[in-house]
Amino acid sequence: MSNEALSNIKVFSCNSHPELAQEIADKLGVKLGDSTVKQFSDGEISVSIWESVRGKDVFIIQSTCAPVNDNIMELLIMTDAVKRASAKSVTAVMPYYGYARQDRKAKARDPITSKLVANMLVGAGVDRVVTMDLHANQIQGYFDIPVDHMIGQPLLVEYFKEKNLEDLVVVSPDHGSVTRARNMAKPLNAPIAIIDKRRPEPNKSEIMNIIGDIKGKNCVIVDDMIDTAGTICNAAKALIDLGAKSVYAGATHAVLSGPAIERIEASPIKEMVLLNTMPIPEEKMLDKFTVLSVGEIFAETIARIATNKPVSDLFQE
Repeated sequence: MSNEALSNIKVFSCNSHPELAQEIADKLGVKLGDSTVKQFSDGEISVSIWESVRGKDVFIIQSTCAPVNDNIMELLIMTDAVKRASAKSVTAVMPYYGYARQDRKAKARDPITSKLVANMLVGAGVDRVVTMDLHANQIQGYFDIPVDHMIGQPLLVEYFKEKNLEDLVVVSPDHGSVTRARNMAKPLNAPIAIIDKRRPEPNKSEIMNIIGDIKGKNCVIVDDMIDTAGTICNAAKALIDLGAKSVYAGATHAVLSGPAIERIEASPIKEMVLLNTMPIPEEKMLDKFTVLSVGEIFAETIARIATNKPVSDLFQE
C-alpha cells in the first residue's frame, strides 16, 4: 500500500480477538487505533476513541463469537462512536459472523437472526462488511451495503497439499456441505465422499451410510465450523468403522462449545486443522489441533479496499 493510502485508514479492535487484530495491523504496517472498550458495573459497554478519525476510512476488527451478544454490541457501539466522530467510512471486519445459522424460517414463527444482525450493523452506520465463510452464502444478500466474503478454504487446501497424503478422499459430513467438499477436492485432485445421516425413528441413534469409496483411504472431513463437534465426530467414527485408513478434519471457525473438546479428544480424528477467525482458549487447545492464521488474507483485503483494488483476485484461480 502507498503511504497516502495508509495515511487515510485507521484500524481499531474491539475485545473479541485482539491477537488477530494486532497481526492484521502489523501486516498492514499500521498501528492499531487507540481505543478502550470496557463495561460499566451493570454490564453496559463503554467505548472511548482516543485519537481523531475525522475523514478517515475506519476498519473495526471484531469476530462476533462468544460472548456473542457482548461482541456484537461492542462492534455496534464502536461503529456509532467513530461515525459520530466524523469518520469518512466504517468497515466491519468480522472474521466470524455470529447468528448466521438462523438464515431462514425452518419452521413457523422462527426468527431470521442473520438478517436482524445485518440490519443492526447497517443501522449503526457500517458502510461495508468483510467476513469469511458465512454459514450460508445468501446472507450477503441480507445487506444493502457491499459485503466482501472471503474464503478460508485455500489455507486448508495448501496445508493438506503439503502433507502429501496418499489415497486422499475429501468427505462432506452431511448433504449441506457437499459443495464445500467438492471445492476442496478439486485442487487436491481427490474424489469426494458424503456422509448420509438418517434417524430410523425419533430419539434413536443415527444410522450412517457413506456415499463413495473410503475403504483403506485417508479421509479429510471439511466443514465451515466446529460447534459442539457431534456431527464431525460421528462422521469420523463412521468412516473408521467402515474401513477408512485415517481421518483428518478441517474447518474455518472453531466455535468449540459445550462438549466439543471431550468429543474431539475421544474421537478417531488424527488431526483437526482450524483457522483463527476466533480465539481458541488455552484450556481448549488439544494436541491434535493445528491452527492456521487468516491474518494475511484480511490484511490484504483491507489493503485492496483502501486502494480501490479488486478483492476477488485473492481467491479466484
